[in-house]
Amino acid sequence: MKKVIYIIAALLMAVSTAYASDAPQTIYSKTIDYKDGNTVLEGYVAYDKSLKGKHPAVLIVHDWMGHGEFVEEKARQLAKLGYVAFAADIYGKNIRPKNNEEAAKVAGIYKNDRALLRRRVEAALSYLKSVHYTDPKRIAAMGYCFGGMAVLELARSGEEIAGVASIHGSLDTPDATNSNIKTRVLVLHGADDPFTPPEVMRAFEDEMRHDKVDWQMVLYGNAVHAFTNPATGSDNSKGVAYNEKADKRSWIALIDFFKEIFSK
Repeated sequence: MKKVIYIIAALLMAVSTAYASDAPQTIYSKTIDYKDGNTVLEGYVAYDKSLKGKHPAVLIVHDWMGHGEFVEEKARQLAKLGYVAFAADIYGKNIRPKNNEEAAKVAGIYKNDRALLRRRVEAALSYLKSVHYTDPKRIAAMGYCFGGMAVLELARSGEEIAGVASIHGSLDTPDATNSNIKTRVLVLHGADDPFTPPEVMRAFEDEMRHDKVDWQMVLYGNAVHAFTNPATGSDNSKGVAYNEKADKRSWIALIDFFKEIFSK
């Protein structure tokens, strides 16, 4: 009798597993066009189709290579955690640098025109707010490298969102005295990042203290610039390299930050 029961249980488990593997995914994702004035931008939205009501939302800004698979994968990961995620496009539809030289030129436009940069981030934020499932009172922005600079500029503009997170981002700003930060700030940075000299780090810390910002900074030892991107290789001597430990630890810190700022 016991043998029969075991056989039946095994068959039921096999059937259940088969159905589970064939079950449709509930994550919805789509490339969408939106605009900043007359400029067409191409972003990527992701969320769980089973959502009901309003949920926390996260805006993601790309590195200097432009919108691509890296930030789209981050959007899907956040969607699986129950967030509405939107990967922004700062450069414009079809403007995707092919190499570092092109990226430096395009990114330089926005680095030298922070008003334009802020406007592009705000256009993405407006789209995210329009998504049906977005809770407008629980929105955060995060960015990688160039994107870190972008979300910090959003914070400096006085935008009242729940928080911003810069991941190995540029910390400098042309006029720190013009900051009007009203949100919480998280900086996740490589302790050996050669693109952030000590004077820039000190200036950023002074800016946060002067504005009495609720801020925190985590430095990852043995990590240089772009430590979350496996495509950068593993040679720290180049100043840009992947660091698996820092990548995993920074993701945990990021999610903990979101849980804190989105808690009711």
